[in-house]
Amino acid sequence: MSILTKYILKKYLINFIIVLISLEIFFVGIDFLQNFKSIPHSANLQILYVLYMSFFTLTITLPLSIVFGWIVTLVVFIRNNEFVAFNALGATNKKIILPIITISTFLLTLLITLQMTPLAYSSDQKKKILNNEYFTSSKSDIFLKYNDYYVYFKKLFPLEKRAEDIHIFKVSGKDVIETIVGEKAYFQNDRWYVLNVKIIEKPKDLNADSSKLDIRYEKFLHTLDGFKPKILDNVYDNKSDFSIIDAVSAMILLKEQGVNTDKIRSILYNLTVIPFFVLPLIMLIYAYASLNSRFFNVGKFTSFSIFGTLVIWGLFFTLYKFTNGGILIPEISILVPMLLWIIISLYFYNKKINS
Repeated sequence: MSILTKYILKKYLINFIIVLISLEIFFVGIDFLQNFKSIPHSANLQILYVLYMSFFTLTITLPLSIVFGWIVTLVVFIRNNEFVAFNALGATNKKIILPIITISTFLLTLLITLQMTPLAYSSDQKKKILNNEYFTSSKSDIFLKYNDYYVYFKKLFPLEKRAEDIHIFKVSGKDVIETIVGEKAYFQNDRWYVLNVKIIEKPKDLNADSSKLDIRYEKFLHTLDGFKPKILDNVYDNKSDFSIIDAVSAMILLKEQGVNTDKIRSILYNLTVIPFFVLPLIMLIYAYASLNSRFFNVGKFTSFSIFGTLVIWGLFFTLYKFTNGGILIPEISILVPMLLWIIISLYFYNKKINS
């Protein structure tokens, strides 16, 4: 790594950290003040609330801080005529912009990696703290389809990975041919184990004289392979909170059941694709910056850069909300606009740099 690259990264990371901490304090502080009366008096729960809120806002503040930190860095370079020094040393545009693109990609990848962990459910956890449900999480009367089975949970405990009073109905065409009733079920080894099972089978050929129900009892059986309790919880409640791993699992399972997966795909694209909208922005902002401040309106440049960033972020956020509401297909409303944004940005970047 060259001395110039180290210098640029050092200046940029300092500004990035300052902006990120400022935005985090602002968003978390505003939320804490708004919900102060609803937050439990327990100091532990208050700290947990702040931590969960901090990560939840990180999904917004980190991409914005990447761009705002770059804007601040550019303004400092322009005011101090450091760009003139960089060019005097033979630095090309590529050598200046590439370290920022690299570190930004790393930061976004780190954010996506965190979205694969339980921290992805931070919003759900902070809501539970507000509703005094942090230590008790259960859902009642869940009914869903799984292959040729319809499954009913009287009570589901997602955090404890268990359920009570389970009824499983095997269907052939429009006919229920088998009923399975269990007292309790536990999720282990990526499958559900139902205990103390009663199995009732209906005869294939119904005859008033000889037909009878076949009833037998089993200690346990397994079903719903791969259907994690958190997936059951979120799909049933129609929530937008999924980790990336759970979103992929839910999409595969729901697709196998013939269930519409538009919402799951939109959540997945929001977690993995939309954050990268900042990379073209970084290039465009750099392209329209000036080497020195003598004939350059720094205030106008800063205002337009911040405003443009918020507009682009707001556009993708709006598209995601439309998609999540089932109005638009995720591939058309998220992937296509992202591709167009990259192409347009590269066109104007090359046009400005080469002019």
